[in-house]
Parts: sequence; C-alpha cells; structure tokens
Amino acid sequence: MKREDAAALIGLIRDKSIVCIGDVLLDEFVYGHVGRVSREAPVPILSEGGRRAMLGGAGNLARNIASLGGRPTLISVIGDDHAGAMVESLGTSEAQSQFVFVQEAGRFTPTKIRYVAQQQQMFCVDRNPRGDINPETAGNILDAVKVQIASADAVILSDYGRGLLSRDLCQAIITLAKQHGCPVCVDPRGADYTRYDGAYVIKPNAQELADEAGLPVDSDDSAIAALHAVKARLPETAALLVTRGGQGMSLLDPQGQIHHHRSKPRSVFDVSGAGDTALAALSLSVAAKVSLDRAMGFADLAAGVAVGKTGTATVSPEEILRDTAPGAESPDWRVMAWDDLADQVTSWRAEGLKVGFTNGCFDILHPGHLSVLRFAKASCDRLIVGLNSDASVKRLKGEERPINNQATRAQMLASLETVDRVVIFDEETPEDLIRTLNPHCLIKGADYVADDLPGAAFLKAQGGEVLLAPLEAGLSTTNIVAKIKGLT
Repeated sequence: MKREDAAALIGLIRDKSIVCIGDVLLDEFVYGHVGRVSREAPVPILSEGGRRAMLGGAGNLARNIASLGGRPTLISVIGDDHAGAMVESLGTSEAQSQFVFVQEAGRFTPTKIRYVAQQQQMFCVDRNPRGDINPETAGNILDAVKVQIASADAVILSDYGRGLLSRDLCQAIITLAKQHGCPVCVDPRGADYTRYDGAYVIKPNAQELADEAGLPVDSDDSAIAALHAVKARLPETAALLVTRGGQGMSLLDPQGQIHHHRSKPRSVFDVSGAGDTALAALSLSVAAKVSLDRAMGFADLAAGVAVGKTGTATVSPEEILRDTAPGAESPDWRVMAWDDLADQVTSWRAEGLKVGFTNGCFDILHPGHLSVLRFAKASCDRLIVGLNSDASVKRLKGEERPINNQATRAQMLASLETVDRVVIFDEETPEDLIRTLNPHCLIKGADYVADDLPGAAFLKAQGGEVLLAPLEAGLSTTNIVAKIKGLT
C-alpha cells in the first residue's frame, strides 16, 4: 500500500465508533536476563529486571482501535478478584476508550503472564475462568450492547475462548447489530463457526481456519479450499479473511471472489497481539465502508508494524505511514491541513512528545535553513514547519517572489529528515496557526527578538518556550537571488 493511500484511509477511519464485545485479559510481562542454568533442573534462570501490566485480549484490541484513531467501547466480564481490580484500574487510564466491565462473583479474571529474556519470550503462564459466564451476566452484557450500539459504526466479537461469547450471546448481538445496520467483524476461537453466522467478516488465522475446515492451510490453493469449505457452512456470513503470517492474507469476499495480499519481509520480534492490531485496522476500515480487499491491505500493514515490537503493542498512524512507500508523483503525506495537524499534535501530546514549531518562506532551500531546522529538531521530539503560501510571500517579498511555488517548497521541506510535518498558512504571520496547533516551543533564527515573535506571548502563556537558533552569516534566499540577477 502506497503512503498516500494509507494516509487517505487513516483519515477515513478517524473517530469511527466501534463496540467490542470480548474476553479481556490481564496481560503481565516479566522482563529479565538469563545468564545461567538452574542447579535443580536443566532450565534457565530468569533474573527479573522489571514487570509491566496491560490490558490483553479484547482489551488490547480496544487499545489498538484507539491508537489508530478510532473510538472503542469495550464490553467484557471480569471476576471479583485482584486481577479484575487491576483490569478496571488499567481501563481508567485509557483516555481514548470507554470500558463497560460486568463483574461476576466467584469468577476468575483471565490472566496471561509472559516471561521475556533478551527480547525473546521464554514461556507463558495462563490462568483462566472455569466455564461460561452465567445467564444473568450474559443478560447484563447484552443490555450494555443495546445501550452502546445506537452510536456505533461497527461491532467486533473478540473471542478468546474464556467463556464470554456463547452461541446464544453471539447470535443475539449479531441480530441486534443487523437491526442497527452495523457490520460485525469476528475474531473466532474454537470449533464450529456457525455461532458467528450472520457476521459481515470472520477473521481466523491459518491454524484456526485449518482446524475449522479440517483441511491444511499451507499454500494459496489450500487456503482457498479451506475458505470455501468453511463458507459453505455459513450461509448468512458475507466474507472470510484468513491471516497467514509471512504468506500474507487471503480473502473470500461477499461476491465469492478470492483476493490475496502478500506481506513484505520483516524482522519479527514478537507476534503477541498482532492479530488484535490486524482486526482493529480491518474493523475500522469496514466501519469507514472501505472495500474488504483494501481493508485487508491496511490490516496487514498495521500487523506488520506490530510484529516489529515486543509485547502486546499498539500501532499509531505515524508508525504505519513511516512503514509505507511514497508514491512517485503524489504530494508528500507530511504536508497536512490545519485541522488534521491539530489532531496530530493532540495525539503527540497524549504520547508525551514535545512538539516544536518554526516557520518561514523557505523559497530557495540553503544551508542556513538547514542549520536552523537541525537546531529546531534537536529541541523537540516532533518538528512542524509553517510555510508561507505563495500569496503570503508576495505580500512580504514583492511580486517577483516566490521563486518556487508553495507545492514545491512544501515537498522539499517534507523530504528532510529533520521535518515531521509541513503546514501552509496564507497570513503574513503564523500567529493564528500557532494558536491552532499550540506547540510546546517556537524556534526561530537569532536575527529575531524572542518576545516580538508572532505567537510568542500566547505560547508562553500556555507554558511554552521560545528558542533562537544560531545563524550562518551571509546565507539568505534574498542574497542568492541578487547574485543570480548579477550574473544575468
């Protein structure tokens, strides 16, 4: 998928509302170092260096939906135990998500503890509830779905086999979703997918599809045969999509056509949670009414980023765009509109990143510009460049300027490693733009007076700062233009 296609799709999925119903797990990671073998048994000894707890299972799915720009509501069940209390506490820290936890007395909250040494998972310990949820809990779950589904763009059934999604509950939710015109996406578990029949798309992995079909899934032809075999048992289901690891994904679409998507080669650090990332991207695309073959490509792209991380990781639009290839002639994806960039700054702030801003005409890019940009980038985590439009430059510099139009100037800036985003403004000063973006710091050359800069007073009132970059003497576009004129 090209970068401009991914950027357009990311714009389409932003703020889509997804209701997720599924098993939430308490995921714990124990990190350490292995340097010796036990004297008691031929097993490695992990010297613990730290622990981390996070929402797993359907909780990780919700986290991925939020990180991709969607608005998830997770409905799940927890036990009246310490793990359940930790899940509730972790849920309150996820500002972009809504959680509805139904507590069932006497039930274990599912937990998964992974032990990791030198970035490699050694083994995993599970603690699971005994049996399905009781009828009263199922009724409470369905009541919660009825409240949330009215504003949903799509519904997900995230089945981790911990006893939440019974046949009756699945069918009741699918029926309710159809009444509200909501497509249902399913991450299945166990045998007999007929309990999910009526969903828009069901997404097993290769082993799950092989188990359900009773056929191997180790090539394109065998995947196609298995997809058709399972689909024959699901007359009300629109589509099936199988994730096949390094072989990519295969889709049996609502018209009965087969599509394959090939994954690019990657370094795989950890596949934990990659299926959740794929389902989040797929479901958000479905919510945005994107075709399933295009949604499949986006899901594979997101999952590919996830496997390059350790743990049950989330993936951001920024990381996806960095992982894509630019189109040959398309505008650079780093050049953004004001409102979209304001949303991006809000997201960066939520991640704890320091956002810097500088501005100028940048008519003929020269080493003086590069020096200021390097200084600015060293002062922040993400650097935004505000670029004067052609009309703005003419008002400031005269009718003969700019030499290069705003599209060319924006593309040149966006290609620099020091620049994270470019935004064009039509005013003579960037004051309104600075107020819209509200960065942490403003950076300009040392030929300016900090307190006199447009936007400086506003920024300082917000707790921001103004920095002045050293200048390289004699370097300016005006001097370059004058020299060229003198040679003609």
